[in-house]
Amino acid sequence: MTLLQELNPSQQDAVKATGGPVMIIAGAGSGKTRVLTYRIAYLLQQGVHSGRILALTFTNKAANEMKERINSLLQTLHAIPWMGTFHSVFARILRQEAHLLGYERSYSIYDTEDSLSLVKTIMQDLNITQQQFHPKAILKTISNVKNKLQTPDQLANNTHSIFDEKAALIYGEYYKRLKQNNAMDFDDLITLPIRLFEKNPEILEKWQSRFEYILVDEYQDTNHAQYRLLNLLAKKQKNICVVGDDAQSIYAFRGADIRNILDFEHDYPGCNIFRLEQNYRSTQKILQAADSVITNNNQRIPKSLWTQNSEGEPVHVIECENEQDEGLRIARLIQDEIHKSKRDFNDYVVLYRTNAQSRSIEDGLRRSVIPYTIVGGVEFYKRKEIKDVIAYLRVVVNPADDESLIRIFNFPHRGIGEITIGRMRKIAQEHDIMLVDAMKMIDEIPRVNRKTRQGIQELFKLIEKYRTLHNKQQMSASELARSFIEETGILTLFKQEGSHESLSRWENIQELLSAVTEFCEENPDKGLADFLESISLIADVDKWNDSRNTVTLMTLHSAKGLEFPVVIMAGMEDGLFPLYNSHPDDDEIEEERRLCYVGMTRAQEKLFMTYTRFRYRFGEGYYPTISRFVDEIKPSLVVQHQSSSNTGWTNGSRSRAERRAFLGTTTDNTVKRKRKRQQKPTAHFAYEDESQDVPQLRTGSLVEHQEFGKGRVLALSGRGDTMKAVVDFDSAGQKSLMLKFANLKIL
Repeated sequence: MTLLQELNPSQQDAVKATGGPVMIIAGAGSGKTRVLTYRIAYLLQQGVHSGRILALTFTNKAANEMKERINSLLQTLHAIPWMGTFHSVFARILRQEAHLLGYERSYSIYDTEDSLSLVKTIMQDLNITQQQFHPKAILKTISNVKNKLQTPDQLANNTHSIFDEKAALIYGEYYKRLKQNNAMDFDDLITLPIRLFEKNPEILEKWQSRFEYILVDEYQDTNHAQYRLLNLLAKKQKNICVVGDDAQSIYAFRGADIRNILDFEHDYPGCNIFRLEQNYRSTQKILQAADSVITNNNQRIPKSLWTQNSEGEPVHVIECENEQDEGLRIARLIQDEIHKSKRDFNDYVVLYRTNAQSRSIEDGLRRSVIPYTIVGGVEFYKRKEIKDVIAYLRVVVNPADDESLIRIFNFPHRGIGEITIGRMRKIAQEHDIMLVDAMKMIDEIPRVNRKTRQGIQELFKLIEKYRTLHNKQQMSASELARSFIEETGILTLFKQEGSHESLSRWENIQELLSAVTEFCEENPDKGLADFLESISLIADVDKWNDSRNTVTLMTLHSAKGLEFPVVIMAGMEDGLFPLYNSHPDDDEIEEERRLCYVGMTRAQEKLFMTYTRFRYRFGEGYYPTISRFVDEIKPSLVVQHQSSSNTGWTNGSRSRAERRAFLGTTTDNTVKRKRKRQQKPTAHFAYEDESQDVPQLRTGSLVEHQEFGKGRVLALSGRGDTMKAVVDFDSAGQKSLMLKFANLKIL
């Protein structure tokens, strides 16, 4: 009981109920992670062996924090339970069992970019045009049907359009080539264990017996495949404890199914249910405001959150003229708050619905000389030079990985063209061998010039040399990686080039090699394959350093599980948040409302919301309507601040109709009213995407031009079709380009 003294009675009850199925409904800020951590520590204290506990989280960051807290609670270093994300835990299981599915232990893990590259290759081979069928849409369809546990044949037998037919055809080939490449994508890390367990009852029984206790965080965000996997593992022992909050289910676009938590009682009859309703994070007014929004959802488990925290300030709703004014007002707000409250920059977070919104906010912060960090920008492990080096390491570990091999053929440049690669692929198919082995037969391929032939032969010898060293384990992983990459000539190439950009890439590769060394020092029993697996499963938020004294900018989805003293939610406008393009259905609006609830409940002490009277999206100007979610907050909990040019209301409340009339907007559901003289939208740089991972052009972006090569954006000006960029190109110097015609590729 000494361990549990710091918990409230509801938390204590939830921790001590260790037998049988348990569902813990944990409201925002109610100590969900705390209860999960104490529950694991309690099991260990009761004598349960750490190897018999499986704890599944949704981020590596959460898992690592829990491990540290468990050891701190027990005041001794315990063996670490099986703890991590779904993908990392089941990747670990697959390393042991993959041979039963026809895979080698050295399989590669493809990230989204790798998978997309494979889809594009398949489309090219099948003569399916990318102009008619977008590869990203195809890949998303494949991911969706995979998580519904549908095979290519099942998709092919259930087509409703020409798109479905092409997607089914590509899915079948994608399925086959992943296997040929001894590779798995992220979805496979969940779906393949299901196939493993269903085809091998003795293996299922082995893991069912291993995991006596199963704990699942963020259960409301599990998809159908994860739900099925948990049911299989928990079927024997039934000691499954799920923790979650239906009001924070925000990942339907990734396949998350809120029914998993809503139907838990039906799936596990007689389960114990505990409700954690005391909020430790937010002030009373913030909590009441969030509750007044979420109560408008029909699909929800009733709960009554309360707090002993101070009453606090009402929600501040700030009207802005446009995006630029919004960015500047956010910057002034932060400056004023810091001056008045003596806060640090890292006390503030700006949340937005889409990545494209960050540009004007960044501009405002830069002009005000406010340091900031974007979570979810260009990720280190997705930079081109890093992906190229990782591809080299993958080929050494997994020579069947054709996608990685194709990536490195011409990095550095070896004069190996698409035609020659196509001929080698044909040789590999005809002889049923790996592409890397087809390189040995280059002398048998006609019409290959001497320089290209020599380049292929030298690359093959280099790969074979390090494959042998890796297999014989004659060098440590860090020594092998550094020696191999140095011998490729990549580092020398970047150093000799001498430009700012090339030296930056040289430094990035050195950083990667340092990461290999650190991994080996921390995990002396693990090798290069383990390192490659670990970096494949890193998420944006895992790399975020919250100790830096900067304002944080992130999407609302990225903010899940975090908290800040001051939260600023930008772009509170219908059509933008809630985000929709036409007439949304009730389920979509309810999901968006849950996302709003998540954003509001990140705030500990103060909550600000901003919206604009005029905004550009997709290159077109329109007059937005204030978000329905703002209207749903009780008027007594809101203070409104007008824009500088507005003579309307300041405080108090107005009806939705009054606000619309005041803003000069229409009252229909189309949301936007375009200017008559507005030109056509430019789709190149108006990126909006629910996946939250789409790049956008901004000052400082690295770009590539067909004629001028690579460069960095120095400045942006104009709007829509008149938008211009000043770019400093490595070889051509500074150029002013009209974006409509420049066709810049964002690197």
